[in-house]
Amino acid sequence: MARIAGLLEFTLPPALEAHEPPEARGLPRDGVRMLVSYRADDRIVHARFANLPNFLERGDLVVLNDSATLPAELTARQSDGSELDLHLSTRLPSRLWVVEPRRARVAVGERLLLPEGGAATLLGPYSGSDRLWVARLELPAPLLRYLARWGRPITYSYVDRAWPLEMYQTVYAAEPGSAEMASAGRPFTCELLDRLAERGVSTARLTLHTGVASLEKDEPPYEEAYRVPPETADAVRRTREAGGRVIAVGTTVVRALETAANAEGRVVAGRGWTGLVITPERGVRVVDGLLTGFHEPKATHLAMLDAIAGRRHVARAYQAALEHGYLWHEFGDVHLML
Repeated sequence: MARIAGLLEFTLPPALEAHEPPEARGLPRDGVRMLVSYRADDRIVHARFANLPNFLERGDLVVLNDSATLPAELTARQSDGSELDLHLSTRLPSRLWVVEPRRARVAVGERLLLPEGGAATLLGPYSGSDRLWVARLELPAPLLRYLARWGRPITYSYVDRAWPLEMYQTVYAAEPGSAEMASAGRPFTCELLDRLAERGVSTARLTLHTGVASLEKDEPPYEEAYRVPPETADAVRRTREAGGRVIAVGTTVVRALETAANAEGRVVAGRGWTGLVITPERGVRVVDGLLTGFHEPKATHLAMLDAIAGRRHVARAYQAALEHGYLWHEFGDVHLML
């Protein structure tokens, strides 16, 4: 995999890692903090996500990713009896998957045993990665039913206990397919969506199924399946023609919309696979604002933020987030760039 150079570097203190959902910290979903940064003058405003409607205007369009999170982590066993966590990342044709065997030495042709007689045969590394593999899955039941019985949400070391799958779903999730939650939309509630509508802010949906997010540290994102329905493409077109702003909820929405946009910046309905990497050199054609979480040092998503707002602005916003104790990761706080 090629690497993206020149990404923002900073030190993330362990105290700023969100270890549990906001509900476990005594907050409602929309009670997380929201740093609002304005590109035009680098102004920073500190708010709560529940105040989101106050920062948007009549005629704006908020675009959501309605992909639902799978319980995509399974316990696998190697031939010597040792256990490992197997993360299902991306579904490919013909029962093939991109998978990530965690913290284990594996080999081409190895057959990992799964619960209830299932198995994953490792066919080879995926796209030159050292950690991702193409595997053939053999499951004794349909995928969703099997994962509901034996799977669990993918978690990383900063989350110190298991949480039920609903903690990893947005309130508007509809189509199961993501290995990990498209977490920028987690703070939304049904009531807040209603308040946006009352303010004259429209919403539209698309689907992009996310793979595992553990490839960070300069590595570009790999291909992911997406779908932009005709009604969403039309909503984007109408919003731009009327002078409104297109606000993407999450980097996944930016990736899907920019993939679907033609050279003139017109979003065309469609579906497929996107390998688009958005950098400052490539720029953006459709998105006017972004609601996103805070990304780790040198994460490739930071290149997308640079493309939208410029490195100086992103650096100032992140410095403010660090100084004011905003929380990182999927259960953390959010950043609205306007």
